[in-house]
Amino acid sequence: MSDFTLHTKESAPEAAKPLLDNSQAAFGMIPNLHAVMAEAPTLLEGYQVLHKLAQETSFNAEELTVVWQAVNVEHACHYCVPAHTGIAKSMKVRDELIEALRNDETLSESKLNTLKETVLAVTRGRGNVDNAQLDAFYSAGYKHQQLLEIILILAQKVMSNYTNHLADTPVDEPFKKFDWSPK
Repeated sequence: MSDFTLHTKESAPEAAKPLLDNSQAAFGMIPNLHAVMAEAPTLLEGYQVLHKLAQETSFNAEELTVVWQAVNVEHACHYCVPAHTGIAKSMKVRDELIEALRNDETLSESKLNTLKETVLAVTRGRGNVDNAQLDAFYSAGYKHQQLLEIILILAQKVMSNYTNHLADTPVDEPFKKFDWSPK
């Protein structure tokens, strides 16, 4: 059992209070991840900034979901996989793609599967990716910009996935129906 506090606007450090207001405004609630991160306001602020920037990348909703979920599943994040399932559904991502990602299956669309494989290569190799994988990525139509945007999103996911592992963050009620555990 975790001894991390799920902060409210009342219990949070002063610097985290406006950040929790941002969370409330963006999500209609304070996600438990944000409630945990509030203990370190700089972490919560960094996470919020990276989340906003991830949504401003050149990736469309399906590609963004591929990047987010490939990392979440690779890191076996009990909290982020269900949360991003709900987010993907709100972004109108196809159920087939969502389920394939959750189950770590080969994706039916070649371009999206190449994106997933590249995300995993960057994650597992800590940025060291072999030329064959990079050639496949570029041949699929992606450019240097998207390769670098993977790093941005990976940084966001490291912040959330690792926090959730350390804090054993409880899944938020709206996402419990998307419960997930690693294979």
